[in-house]
Amino acid sequence: MCGILAVLGCVDNSQAKRARIIELSRRLKHRGPDWSGLHCHGDCYLAHQRLAIVDPTSGDQPLYNEDKTVVVTVNGEIYNHKELRQKLSSHQFRTGSDCEVIAHLYEEYGEEFIDMLDGMFSFVLLDTRDKSFIAARDAIGITPLYLGWGLDGLWLPLVFDI
Repeated sequence: MCGILAVLGCVDNSQAKRARIIELSRRLKHRGPDWSGLHCHGDCYLAHQRLAIVDPTSGDQPLYNEDKTVVVTVNGEIYNHKELRQKLSSHQFRTGSDCEVIAHLYEEYGEEFIDMLDGMFSFVLLDTRDKSFIAARDAIGITPLYLGWGLDGLWLPLVFDI
């Protein structure tokens, strides 16, 4: 299981806050020792600790749409990703990751795309164009997703072992 962490609307944009987010992400490394990724956009941070299963060579996260305005960090597996890629033939994929379909589906279908996903997953998607986000998990809740609010923004750790 990968580890994901999102901090959204963080009023403290200091280097100390960034260092704290990196440290919290590192505490999730046991969930994903194969890759560490961080995306910062203004007062929003998406961090990922990857356990490489599908496309171990190029599926590093966070994942993006073509112009990198949609950013997503995911834990899980999208079982029907091949079928969904066919529906997205006009999009350019950068990786073979099953989870990359999420960013492109959002572009095509808006938040309704979530119902198209078959799999076990939790993710946080950030649309940098308007700083909106979606935090979602599979209907059964196979992969957990916790939300926490603080004075310095919305914190979304995948699990509470940080």
